[in-house]
Amino acid sequence: MINTIHKTHPPAFKTKVALEAIKETKTMAELSSLFEVHTTQIKRWKQKAVDSLENCFTEANVQKEKNQEELIQSLYQEIGRLKIEHDWLKKKLGLLDSR
Repeated sequence: MINTIHKTHPPAFKTKVALEAIKETKTMAELSSLFEVHTTQIKRWKQKAVDSLENCFTEANVQKEKNQEELIQSLYQEIGRLKIEHDWLKKKLGLLDSR
């Protein structure tokens, strides 16, 4: 029986390898040797990166980013309101304690 060990690579490493593959300044064999990753895996990471790039410019993604910005803005407003209420309550409780 063959014992195979699967390495788990961090996203930053996968990104680096995929970008090198996209640049096409080195052959797959050179990249495989350089990064010690099988050529098939490099091809998969490259394809996933290219697919992700295509999706980042779609209208749905732009709308998603806009919705996220609106959510962040409303959350900041809520935090500000709660901070003012908190400070007001601390002030009032401080007045009650000093009587």
